[in-house]
Amino acid sequence: MVFTRSLGLLGVVVVAAVAVAGCSGSPGIASSEPRKGEGPLRVEVVASGLEHGWDLGFLPDGRVLVPQRPGRLAMLSGTGPGAEVSSVDAAFDDVYVEHETGLMGLLVHPDFATTREFTTCQSHRTSTGEPEDVRLVTWRLAEDGRSAQRVKDPLLAGLPVNANGRHAGCRMELAQDGALLVGTGDAAFNGLAQDRSRLGGKVLRMNLRTGEPWPGNPWLDSPDPAERLALTYGHRNVQGVATRPGTEQVYVAEHGPRVDDEVNLVRPGGNYGWAPVGDPGGYDEDVPMTDLGRFPDAVPALWSSRWPTEAVCDAEFLSGPDWGDLDGTLAVTTLKGSKLILLQLSPDGEAVRQVAMPAELNGTHGRLRAAQRGPDGALYLTTSNGQDDKVLRVSRT
Repeated sequence: MVFTRSLGLLGVVVVAAVAVAGCSGSPGIASSEPRKGEGPLRVEVVASGLEHGWDLGFLPDGRVLVPQRPGRLAMLSGTGPGAEVSSVDAAFDDVYVEHETGLMGLLVHPDFATTREFTTCQSHRTSTGEPEDVRLVTWRLAEDGRSAQRVKDPLLAGLPVNANGRHAGCRMELAQDGALLVGTGDAAFNGLAQDRSRLGGKVLRMNLRTGEPWPGNPWLDSPDPAERLALTYGHRNVQGVATRPGTEQVYVAEHGPRVDDEVNLVRPGGNYGWAPVGDPGGYDEDVPMTDLGRFPDAVPALWSSRWPTEAVCDAEFLSGPDWGDLDGTLAVTTLKGSKLILLQLSPDGEAVRQVAMPAELNGTHGRLRAAQRGPDGALYLTTSNGQDDKVLRVSRT
């Protein structure tokens, strides 16, 4: 696999799967004796038999939590091929499961070794089965890993939900300073993304322990509690949040309508220009993903798919010397596109320099959803095909 010159907002280029030369050599020319980090990607199946694995949470003892969208939590015995899959007994009977909505993001707390706590993002239904909202719930895993109990229910409630299950969003990530970042969807409601008094179509920044707004949030002095939580607004459906190692840069991946999936650099207080307001009151998805005509100060996309969309999902940075020339690359999973997109960014994070699609993950495993960097530095992915879904380990040979 080689990088090609990015076409910027004109889209991405499919590239051949060949060995990559070292940084000192000419790009795209395979060295005669590849060293570690210079060969093609190695893709291994860690576990199978899952259903819409939505996220990955690595535990200090080497096991892995995998939330499944239908409202089930799996535990993997490890990160190597052939890991055993077991069920974690937890009360997910109130999860509203429909289309894109259900049990979604999961974040293992940084102090898990002492607290055994993790937080999930899940849609909630009433006792009569009606969808109520999407909310964050904090759990404590039993010592034996076989069950989990709610300890803060909810940490945050009131994220919008649509009965049809569209645009539930809900990816969580910790920023470099420890803030909890939450990407949300607009639930396919027309005026919600531009309304800072609503939690949908936003990137939220908050305290993981208390659910309170993070100090320094753009509208911290607002009388509205939802606005105090907002870091950015004007998003359609944020499916991925990634922090760039060693920096304060944060990137989000979000679904476009018929065109223009986007990867965006987060700018506190920024409006990202999504406003599908129809007449009268409909959800008009023919408007631009970033509507610079209506919102001249909106933040332009860092990268866009143009047409066709790929249904970008999660995002994660490859990091460490074992990745060779891919060290520091942003990896973005896709659902409809069934591929991994690699974006090489400029040091200041303001531009995409090169784009690649490795053949080893281009249509080979179906829809790709979660992307998380494991403790060993490898990239772990989940598939989201609906049956016999897998956890994949990706590394350099």
